[in-house]
Amino acid sequence: MVELTLRGVILGALITLVFTAANVYLGLKIGLTFATSIPAAVISMAVLRLFATGTILENNIVQTIASAAGTLSAIIFVLPGLVIIGWWQGFPYWLSACTIALGGILGVMYSVPLRRALVTGSDLPYPEGVAAAEVLKVGAGSREGAEENQRGLAVIAMSTVAAAAFSILAKTRLIAEEAATFFKLGAGATSVSTSFSMALIGVGHLVGLSVGVAMFFGLLISWVGIVPYLTAPLPAGADLATLVGTTFRMKARFIGAGTIGVAAIWTLLKILGPIVGGIRSAMAAARVRKGGDGGLLALTEQDLPIGIVFGTILASLVPIAVLLWVFAQGGPIALHPVPIIGLTLVYILVAGIVIASVCGYMAGLIGASNSPISGVGILAVLGASLILAAIYGSGGDPKQSQALIAYALFTTAIIFGVATISNDNLQDLKTGQLVGATPWKQQIALILGVIFGSLVIPPVLDLLNSAFGFAGAPGAGPNALPAPQAALISALAKGVLGGDLDWGLIGIGAGIGAVVIVIDEALGRAGKLRLPPLAVGMGIYLPMALTLLIPVGAVIGHLYNRWALRQSHPEFAERMGVLMATGFIVGESLFGVAFAGIVAATDSDAPLALIAENPWGAIMSVILFFGVIAALYARLRHQASAPLAV
Repeated sequence: MVELTLRGVILGALITLVFTAANVYLGLKIGLTFATSIPAAVISMAVLRLFATGTILENNIVQTIASAAGTLSAIIFVLPGLVIIGWWQGFPYWLSACTIALGGILGVMYSVPLRRALVTGSDLPYPEGVAAAEVLKVGAGSREGAEENQRGLAVIAMSTVAAAAFSILAKTRLIAEEAATFFKLGAGATSVSTSFSMALIGVGHLVGLSVGVAMFFGLLISWVGIVPYLTAPLPAGADLATLVGTTFRMKARFIGAGTIGVAAIWTLLKILGPIVGGIRSAMAAARVRKGGDGGLLALTEQDLPIGIVFGTILASLVPIAVLLWVFAQGGPIALHPVPIIGLTLVYILVAGIVIASVCGYMAGLIGASNSPISGVGILAVLGASLILAAIYGSGGDPKQSQALIAYALFTTAIIFGVATISNDNLQDLKTGQLVGATPWKQQIALILGVIFGSLVIPPVLDLLNSAFGFAGAPGAGPNALPAPQAALISALAKGVLGGDLDWGLIGIGAGIGAVVIVIDEALGRAGKLRLPPLAVGMGIYLPMALTLLIPVGAVIGHLYNRWALRQSHPEFAERMGVLMATGFIVGESLFGVAFAGIVAATDSDAPLALIAENPWGAIMSVILFFGVIAALYARLRHQASAPLAV
């Protein structure tokens, strides 16, 4: 059956362009990205159905390419940190593209030996991989599948247009984009704020009720507990907005970082045993096959040869060393580059193995969208920073500190490429296993997806940086994108190497994380709704304006899925909800990228504004926003419940 084709590669590259741009914008705005496998599969099936020779395996290759590149966009959780600390003013194209590509290719190679351990040799659920496989199976040839594809595309188009249209209307300032109020709470002060973002509703629908509740719990800890406590007692005549905002940015988010770090370590400890056991069984199977007892391998068991895998890993160290050497010029590392770069390569190799295993296992357990990528980045940058601090010390000359901070971030960016791809690869390989794909062809497709993504991401980052900038960067304007993870990771590197990190705040967050872990484990044993510690940490760390609607979307999605279970085709109805939520994200995110281009072209922060401000804007936004959401879900229910042709 036709599988890896030029047609499929080109289609995957085109879908990559759209979804990667959307994910870059979404990640910089709210610190979350969305899984692209299912929408890519739906679009692929609709297009390839126009050709008589399109097959389910070719569709699988397309979604593999697109999902790899879409997931690779999570590199923006690290790379903008170099702009935030003032080391870069933009993103040097080839340096950025090669960094992203090499980290991603390493991620593919690291995940190849894990396929047998964590995909074929385990009972991990791989929720997104299984869902993508079901979408591909349903759409493979039947008339019913064709109708499902058509309805799915109609739903994506509907929600994409609605989200983009609402964003455009908000940019005219006829309605409000955000609403916030600051007030006293006890002896301190706090805030309630939200952005009217359909993308956040879509994110909430996709991550589910457990994550949504956990984020809301973290939000309450931050804004009802931490911020009021840290702002008390209020200074006489204090500007509440400034006081609350500064307290949150300079203190509360580091408490959230401590919670995220502890949650990531706990995750690693929980999965270390299964990972080691799985790798041992895979090596034992390889020895049996090498001895000739395994016979000829079926197509569905043929990975890239292990010699090519290890050879590629070792060969990639040469260009990585060159990148590190080029990047280190002008700093203290350039004085003695060989030992430091050698130590960095060892760190990248070892940390890459651990991170690939952690992220692959977590993707199998809870899905790539919910995997603890942020926590992994925090641990990686702390490791890189502590190694440099042990060699060069903390504090001292500010220029030297800045150069070391930049080097730690650059090292983390390479490791983060490994994390993002291993987080996605095993999910795609699970989809391939369920539809009968050839693993080595998928692994080639994953490499192609990495290359396409690495070529697309730097110019999108440059566009957004020139149009908006990043919060905390030199010269950032009022419309700067928050880039929450990049800001946090760069602040941690700066704190370790600058010698001014408040470990007390990190310790408080770690304590909160430990308590949440205990609660989560107790809920799990009782069979109740879980409270994922990483999601709680994100709720503490992210601004309320970027999180409040995610729990709302989670509740809406939960209610919709309960309704879907009562329909004659429950799986189809549930998938339609996933597609509409994805459309919300794609529509708003793509408009965000387009708006960045308009800002850059006009050199205006508000090129679409028709009025200076609408005093009724917030009230109008609430009515229109939730009215549109209600109407869209009503339309979705009609589409999902209508009988399918047979």
